[in-house]
Amino acid sequence: MKILAIDDQQLVLLPLQKRLSGLGYEVRIETDASKGLEIYEEFNPDLVVVDINMPGVSGLDVVKHIRFFKKDKTPVMVLSGNTQDFIITEAFELGINDYMKKPLSLNEICARVKNLIGLPKTSNGVKSNSNIMIQQRCVGVVIPCYNEEERLLSDEFLTFIDKNSGYHLCFVNDGSKDKTLEVLHQLQKGREDFITVYDCEKNGGKAEAVRLGMLYMAKKEDLDYIGFLDADLSTDLADFDDLVKTIETSDFKIVSGSRIARMGANITKESARKIISLTINFIIRKILSMDFKDTQCGAKIFHKDVIDIAFGKKFVTQWIFDVEIFKRMTIHFGLKKAKAMLCEQPLKRWIHADGSKLSMKDSVKIVGQLGQIAWVYRSKKSVAKATVSTKLKIA
Repeated sequence: MKILAIDDQQLVLLPLQKRLSGLGYEVRIETDASKGLEIYEEFNPDLVVVDINMPGVSGLDVVKHIRFFKKDKTPVMVLSGNTQDFIITEAFELGINDYMKKPLSLNEICARVKNLIGLPKTSNGVKSNSNIMIQQRCVGVVIPCYNEEERLLSDEFLTFIDKNSGYHLCFVNDGSKDKTLEVLHQLQKGREDFITVYDCEKNGGKAEAVRLGMLYMAKKEDLDYIGFLDADLSTDLADFDDLVKTIETSDFKIVSGSRIARMGANITKESARKIISLTINFIIRKILSMDFKDTQCGAKIFHKDVIDIAFGKKFVTQWIFDVEIFKRMTIHFGLKKAKAMLCEQPLKRWIHADGSKLSMKDSVKIVGQLGQIAWVYRSKKSVAKATVSTKLKIA
């Protein structure tokens, strides 16, 4: 039995294809609806699964082609994040057989498919115990890596993407001198559709590694949101997923994790480090004119349409580029509007990992870098001049 699945987000199609193929179905997938219709003509599927909101040819256009142009009664199931009543009503009036609203589990999708067209004769009938959810959104995550050969928590990353659909991880090797690149390629092996390794031959610092990774991921059309996360997982992946849930259910453009100590949260810091952090944070609040509790948490998620504003130009500093991101948003949108776009969300867990690159001496140097930021970003005109000056120095 043959199934054709059409959705403009590949991260939705891949786990669906894997599960249905495991049940014995012959599955073809396509992210371009026009090409999907071409496959439909020659593949002659027993079932078509289609998304509604796709660029160019929509899911409803696909249904119209099958029902009215081809006059074909092949079962059609819609799998979409569109929950508008008039769209659902129109889809059924056009002759679809089922409408599945994202997010929903692969188990439910398979049950609906089985109910509609039955199981193929080649099926082994084995049920999967995993309950992977097909999400409405797709997320890219940039993870900067420098000499992480011994610290990279490979199992945690692999477990996360295997259990959470809609995620694509981009590990940026920042000119590591150990075997980090080798470890990353091993991590990627067999999961190339979900893991990218971006290699920087020379070490440019965390700020540049994150910036290049964010701009690279922004080119992927099927991603809705893109964020970054520290390789040592000082921020838990489940916490990062909570940041994603916040941005997808709100009008915020940036949701930033915050290591604010609160009841029930597992957050640890050394005393001296905490004192310096509080001093630095006071200066940052003055520079930004925002009451941010923690700008430097290494876990942030961005709406795709502000990536170029936040990361388009090289950062002035290597360590506190987060402050520059918020300052760029303020300059571009104005302080009042920028404040409404930013959300600071407390984390449930954050632990300062051993081997962190930032020493106490480095923390003191940050104060000087904050002065540099205050000077460079003092006006829009100054930012333009500073960018030109930075490019000349690099050249």
